[in-house]
Amino acid sequence: MKKVISVVIAGLGGQGVLKASDILADVAFRTGLAVKKSEIHGMSQRGGSVTSDVRFGREVFSPMVPEGEADFLISLASSEIAVNRAVLGPAGIAIGPDAVDESKLTNKKSLNVALLGALARHLDLPEESWRAAILASLPEKLHEANLHAFAVGKSG
Repeated sequence: MKKVISVVIAGLGGQGVLKASDILADVAFRTGLAVKKSEIHGMSQRGGSVTSDVRFGREVFSPMVPEGEADFLISLASSEIAVNRAVLGPAGIAIGPDAVDESKLTNKKSLNVALLGALARHLDLPEESWRAAILASLPEKLHEANLHAFAVGKSG
């Protein structure tokens, strides 16, 4: 990986923004990359906006993604795409809830992991690192549903 990859994950309180950023950071770490992560909770306990920046590469100096420099914006809520679009760089990619067929999810709360699957289509990170990070971050009773959600997101 030649450059730092910057990902902003956005959504509303309770949607799993922080869990998704934890998983993404763990995937990059398991791959041997330097990782930095930051979070803004805001009014998350009341369903307000939540964002988390994850940056990874050979060498990362700051956890914050500068405005206009994100490679990816993952939004768990459609309403948060417009709110956070300014973080995307000129070639940045926005991945919203419409990137996943939610009817194929066995657990609707797994949308965050499904959107990580959609992100995985654009990143050269090993499948086994994704799987290991998902399993490590969730209780065993949620493994099957979340591995399925990741596969749904990755398949498009």
